[in-house]
Amino acid sequence: MKPTPLEISFTPADNQRLANLCGALDENLKQVETALDVAISRRGEHFSLSGKSGQIKLAAQVLRNFYSQSQQHLSLEQVQLGLIEALSPQNAPSPADESDKTATIKQPALLTRRSNLYGRTQRQALYLQQIQEHDITFAIGPAGTGKTYLAVASAVDALERGLVSRLILVRPAVEAGEHLGFLPGDMTQKVDPYLRPLYDALYDLMGLEKTSKQFERNSIEIAPLAFMRGRTLNQSFIILDEAQNTTPEQMKMFLTRLGLGSKAVITGDVTQVDLPKHQKSGLMEVQQVLKDIRGIAFTHFKSEDVVRHPLVQRIVTAYEKHDKRKQES
Repeated sequence: MKPTPLEISFTPADNQRLANLCGALDENLKQVETALDVAISRRGEHFSLSGKSGQIKLAAQVLRNFYSQSQQHLSLEQVQLGLIEALSPQNAPSPADESDKTATIKQPALLTRRSNLYGRTQRQALYLQQIQEHDITFAIGPAGTGKTYLAVASAVDALERGLVSRLILVRPAVEAGEHLGFLPGDMTQKVDPYLRPLYDALYDLMGLEKTSKQFERNSIEIAPLAFMRGRTLNQSFIILDEAQNTTPEQMKMFLTRLGLGSKAVITGDVTQVDLPKHQKSGLMEVQQVLKDIRGIAFTHFKSEDVVRHPLVQRIVTAYEKHDKRKQES
């Protein structure tokens, strides 16, 4: 039996608000259709939504939310972020292992150039809270879940508040391997391509001029993982990004660099390991080694935490299902 379409109307009709809601060439409606897997037809202020019952009810709520904001032009980014928040299971029952934590999640106010920065999903909010409450925090999950960006935001916040004296952002340069020496330029120029996402996050959160000044003062350092050996890092906020590409020995080396008054955040996606096939990932092993250590927190992100184009969330979910089928066969 074909599901009955859901009809909603926005009355009295306001053509300007309806135009803002729908977007140029109905682009905003297309975004809703793609993200929620529904079909939307419109005649004036009347909308007809077709699809699965739960999805069309969610789509109706999303349209009402967007209409309440439609006194102004709705940008594509606003629409996509609104869809991401709608898809986040904020009101769903929490898993047993997360229920106590999620009930008391606080949204910390971060001192960055982005005044509207906060956790868009429940796990992102929990992640920010864990960073503030723990000296070592691991963030594990798919691309686009904000692991690196929110860690850099927390680091910038700690620097701005004077909680640390410097930021140290670290990445393994696995893809270059032993061939770094054959690339043109000095060592900084050789490894810069692998550290570029960290630069981008800093420029977005602090601004180009302020970031450059902090580099000149050595308050911010970006370096490949190999440069960390033998150091003790005091009064620092240290981020190890792409940690799935560390070996167990490298992970131990990095974690034991932590000095007095320092915090560390380690991020990675265990489904995108670039190490040789025979080499075990340090990020996979550390979850078992440190799971019972007090003062260390783990946040496991899922596909619904992806804060990118709404299609990315569905792509990640499709790959997760595909990998599960491969393991079962």
